[in-house]
Order: sequence, then structure tokens, then C-alpha cells
Amino acid sequence: MMAKPNAANERIKWDYFEFLREAKGRDVSTIDRAAMALARFEASTGRKDFRKFHKEQAVAFKRRVGAALSASTQERLSKATVASILRDVKAFFEWLSREQGYRSKIQYSDADYFSPSAKDAAIARAPREKVVPTVEQVDRVLAAMPGHTALERRDRALVAFAALTGARVNALASFHLGHVNLDGGFVEQDARVVRTKFAKTFRTYFMPICGDALTLVTDWVCELRRDHLWGETDPLFPSTAMGLGEDGAFQPQGLARETWKSTQPIRDIFRRGFSCANLPYFNPHSLRDMLVHHIMRRDVSPAQMKAWSLNLGHEGVLTTFTSYGGMTVQQQGDLIRESSIAKDESDPLNDPAVRSALATLSQRLGKTT
Repeated sequence: MMAKPNAANERIKWDYFEFLREAKGRDVSTIDRAAMALARFEASTGRKDFRKFHKEQAVAFKRRVGAALSASTQERLSKATVASILRDVKAFFEWLSREQGYRSKIQYSDADYFSPSAKDAAIARAPREKVVPTVEQVDRVLAAMPGHTALERRDRALVAFAALTGARVNALASFHLGHVNLDGGFVEQDARVVRTKFAKTFRTYFMPICGDALTLVTDWVCELRRDHLWGETDPLFPSTAMGLGEDGAFQPQGLARETWKSTQPIRDIFRRGFSCANLPYFNPHSLRDMLVHHIMRRDVSPAQMKAWSLNLGHEGVLTTFTSYGGMTVQQQGDLIRESSIAKDESDPLNDPAVRSALATLSQRLGKTT
């Protein structure tokens, strides 16, 4: 039987979540993650009052979460996930040690017992190769996705728009029709309306590297304006209107005149799209990686690379490189070999005519000395 919630714990957690939101400016997803981490910790202690915390609880929790299984895969949680959970709980107890009523019970250094071992921390920090879709794969997805109904055309245009702009999934869920400027070839990511990361406002110009993406988006925007008579404040990618079918069950009934409240429907659209093309699933965020990988393979100037970085909402190019510019071991080897070949070919000493001329010159100098 699950222990009842501890009223004192619930009150202080509420204060902590308010601290994260108002004092630290954390977004809802960050606060939700902290709440889930603390729920795990309370479950491991039987919801004991936080005032009764001692370091043995932290050590036991570390062991328990390290052996926990993922609900979706039924495999052990990754080291990175475990480190994230421990980091969230540690931050809470560091904050708690300074709060009235808890200062005499909890030492600030007690929170250090939530730290993972140095070995586990190193494994958690180790970079992983990202699997990124290619431009050709996204082209195939767009070609395979059906477009017979308005809902299908919406889904196809959404994937195309993500490929054109690299917009994050929360932004995709909240764009209005008026944010798109087809004549100027850009979308305004206006944080007053669009759910951008860190509430940043910036302009993204279309990056038409996928063949039909721009056409599909243009056709969709024109359809919304012409056929549905929608205006500037209507959603660019409206949610699905649900209603009762003839069998009494809820069924899709067309476009709803409102944006999605969550991002899961967008992930489901991507899943169906890649399935239509008989390709493995790639999430919406992976298209940002695709765009960066594409530009890194081209011979562009530093100024052009800066422009692509700004297009993705990054202040500096270094963020673009470190977050999205990763490469596989195979790509690393290929580039090293290509650069070596290029150097050899450009070295004038490797030109037979040059070597022959130098040999002749050397002989003549030898005779004159």
C-alpha cells in the first residue's frame, strides 16, 4: 500500500517549485522534472518528513535509482538519467538546508551524498553519437506522407516546416499564421506568443534544403487563408477537432481553431510520417541536427555559419557546434582522410614536373660549387 502524502513535505516542495519558477526563472518542464525526482526520493523513504533526512537515505536512494528500470524499455536507467535525477534531488536539499525550520536539521554538505561516483559521472557526461536523419530521408518522408484530407496536409506541412526552420517542438505547437512571411521567406519566433526556449524572440529564415518542403508549407498557408478564411491570430498548425462518430466513439472531425496544448501530437505525426516512408523514427528536434550537419559539409564563410547559428536561435556559433555539430566516428575518419589527401594533392613537391625541375637545379648547383 502506498504511503499517504506528507503534508509538511508537500508545503515545502510547493515553496521550492515557486522558488524555481519565480526566483530562478525555470520553465514548467524543468519544474516537472524536479517534482518527479523528488517523488522518487519520497517513495524510497516511505514519504518520511524531510526534517528527518540523514545521509544514509541519500546513499540508499542512490543505490535504488541506480538499479531502477525504465517504465518504457524495462531496462536500467541510463547513467545520464540517473545523474539528472540525483542532481535535481541534490539541488533541492541544498536549498532546503537554508530554509527556516530545516537549517538545524540538514547541513548543506549533506546534499553531497547524492553525488554519483566519479566513474558514473564520467559515463553520464560522455558524448554519445547522435543518429541524425539525412536530407534524403526527410525528402522521402515528405513524398510518402498522404495529403488527401486537411489533417493529412497539416501533418505533412508541419514536418516540412520543421525541416525548413529547425523550429523546436514547443514552437511548432504554438505558431500563429501571422508569424509566417512567405514573401520575405521567414518566420517570426515571437516569444510573446510562441513557446520558444528561454522566451527568446528571433527571426528564422527558411532553409530550403529539402526539395518540396517550401512548396508544401506555402500551399498549406494559402489553404488556411483561402479555403478556411483564417487570419493572423489563427494557429499555423491547428489541433484536431474531435467529435462523436456514427458508432458513438470519438473520432477526428477536422481542424480545431486552436493550437496544441502539448507536444505529444507533433511527435506522433513525426512517428507516422517516418513510418509511411518505412524509415526509423526521428524526433522533431533531430531536424535541427540535420540542418547543422548539412551546413557543416558545405564550404561556407564564418559569416554564413554565424547566420545559420542565429537562424536556430543561438547567440554564438560555438553553441551550434557543441550542441548540434557532433559527428560520428566514421565521419571523423572520412574527414581526416579527405584533408590528408587534399594536402598531398596541393603540395607542389608531389608534382612530378616540380620534382624534376628541382633535381635538375640541384645538379647544376652541385657542378658550380
